[in-house]
Amino acid sequence: MRTFYPASMFKILKYSLFDLTRSRWTYGYFLFYLIFTFGLLYFSNDVSKAIISMMNIILILNPLIATLFGALYFYGSKEFAELLLALPLKRSSIFMGKYLGLSLSLSLSYLLGTGIPFLFYEIQATGQAWNFLLLTVAGLFLTFIFTGLSFLVSIRFENTIKGFGISIFIWLFFAIIYDGIFLLTLLIFEQYPLDKYALIMTLFNPIDLSRVLIMLKLDISALMGYTGAVFNKFLGTGLGMIVAFGSLVIWIVVPVFVFIRFAKKKDF
Repeated sequence: MRTFYPASMFKILKYSLFDLTRSRWTYGYFLFYLIFTFGLLYFSNDVSKAIISMMNIILILNPLIATLFGALYFYGSKEFAELLLALPLKRSSIFMGKYLGLSLSLSLSYLLGTGIPFLFYEIQATGQAWNFLLLTVAGLFLTFIFTGLSFLVSIRFENTIKGFGISIFIWLFFAIIYDGIFLLTLLIFEQYPLDKYALIMTLFNPIDLSRVLIMLKLDISALMGYTGAVFNKFLGTGLGMIVAFGSLVIWIVVPVFVFIRFAKKKDF
């Protein structure tokens, strides 16, 4: 009988995390952020501007790396997963351990790569600590979200090339295509009240939602024009922040839940 043992899940998580922390790709991810952040802070005279520049990189790179690593790791460790499935363990324990192991390893590289330079430059003394904290949290959310999406695609499609292609398309859709569709509809229906529409569309894109939250915190929502005023009116409030972060949590939970459902039914 396959039963769910938290201890088993944590053992798989521990093994996956240990295995991934020795990967050259994990070190490369850490070194990229470390060098880039140090360089950005060195050449920038304003920590606030450095945070804005980091925002533009993190909102694109974190989802992309999580998507690529997720698909690569899932397909690469498929034989190990099949070996674990022969043991009397529930599938949810196995795949949750692998998902958390990858998400935490990427998050650790990201946290150290960006955190060390900002701590070295004593961000706590610049008054920008909370802004940097929000930027960091947004990056962590995106890492967990797109790792879950890539795992979902990978378990749904056995063909590696097809799985990679669909995973990259999902990232491309949320990073670029979605914004184009959003702006096009705003232009076409500009004569209509679009306040609620703009808010709903933003909640349905985790990258856009993270960007809006950071821009509101940095008090640069005026650069977004009319939409910035709309977002500031709702997301700038306590209730708006709760809804926004609640939406990001849902973006983590739903793909992982569907992924686990597929894992339980899939014939390996």
